[in-house]
Amino acid sequence: MNKYDVIIVGAGVAGLSAAYVLAKAGVNVVVLERGLNPGSKNVMGGVLYRQMMEELIPEFWKDAPLERPIVEQRFWLMGKDAVTSGGYKDLEWSKPPYNNFTVFRGKFDAWFASKCVEAGALIINETVAVECIVKEGKVVGVRTTRPDGDLYANVVILADGVNSLLARRLGFHKEWRPSQVALAIMEQIKLPALTIEERFNVASGQGVTIELYGDATLGMMGTAFIYTNKEHVSIGCGTLLSQLSQSKITPYDLLDRLKQHPLVEPLIKGGEAVEYYAHLIPEGGYHSVPKLVGNGVMIIGDAAQLVNGIHREGSNLAMTSGRLAAEAYLIAHRVGDFDERMLSPYAVAITESYVIKDLKKYKNATHIMEKNPAYFNTYLPAVNEAAKEFLSVDGRPKRSKQWLILKRFFGHRGWFRSLWEIIKLGRSMK
Repeated sequence: MNKYDVIIVGAGVAGLSAAYVLAKAGVNVVVLERGLNPGSKNVMGGVLYRQMMEELIPEFWKDAPLERPIVEQRFWLMGKDAVTSGGYKDLEWSKPPYNNFTVFRGKFDAWFASKCVEAGALIINETVAVECIVKEGKVVGVRTTRPDGDLYANVVILADGVNSLLARRLGFHKEWRPSQVALAIMEQIKLPALTIEERFNVASGQGVTIELYGDATLGMMGTAFIYTNKEHVSIGCGTLLSQLSQSKITPYDLLDRLKQHPLVEPLIKGGEAVEYYAHLIPEGGYHSVPKLVGNGVMIIGDAAQLVNGIHREGSNLAMTSGRLAAEAYLIAHRVGDFDERMLSPYAVAITESYVIKDLKKYKNATHIMEKNPAYFNTYLPAVNEAAKEFLSVDGRPKRSKQWLILKRFFGHRGWFRSLWEIIKLGRSMK
């Protein structure tokens, strides 16, 4: 019988974080990956936050395949041919210990997996776990597509992504509704490094992220994004599946429209599209987090819906959840008991961490914005109208402009209704 201490299903950053902690502690751990290798199913370019990774591998940034340290984070409220922008730039972020980086997950995950193997973990690629093996109410292993592919363990950790069929079959959650999942689509545009630095106004090796709202997603709830890599620009957008379906626009057309926006097109002009990618992202937030612990099983990362959609954070929550699940196993291992009660320190630890605290802070915001499209298709355009009015020098006094701005901002839906909607949204994020 193929028996291990721990089986981890999924070799994304959540599963690899758990595997690394366990292997370093001498635990006999195996990671099952359905792709050709870790990262092959996650080729996208995105943002990685230093702190959570450094808790696992100190000074990892000296060795890991990173793209650019991010020194500036910008925010654009977009109209059809205008943008109201803001952001923060910190040159301290361009040097150790850094804040975050852009990465190609295909390269980074493969590197991370190699560190897990060096620590003693076994990674089995091209292997699909089809169901958990349950005996007497306890998960004792997984059934795979390999011949004689039943594997057994003290504990199974599910890190198999947003559509975790294994967790659903265990009854930990129902099938996600379209309003609980977003589709992110992205393209990699190849450009010379010097061109990227000139267009984004950064020094050699430095990077920028831009989050775009409003017209970038046709007023649908979601965001678009532009990330700078060494010799590529990642450009994409993500919207709720429910709203994307209602809009009747295809994901590719939405992305193509973004690329042709008059304020976006100059940033990628002359670039070569080299890769297209689509990925489902959990967007249900706090209310969608399923049961995290059972007898012989824990759920981490996207499989546990641990994504902060408001701040576009996912990899950092995934890494933290993987680490905390591994630490909970080590506690249970000392006493040789792996039932739900002994694994519950994972649920307690993650509830007390920033992961659940941040999700709880915004627990109602997503639902409120989804149910009221005015936040994206009325109020965001009104910000651009207000900026244009106030900054246009046309001989009219500023006092009259202020009154006109207020009228435009609140007049679309009525003064009292608009004030209440703004207060309601603010209260949902306190």
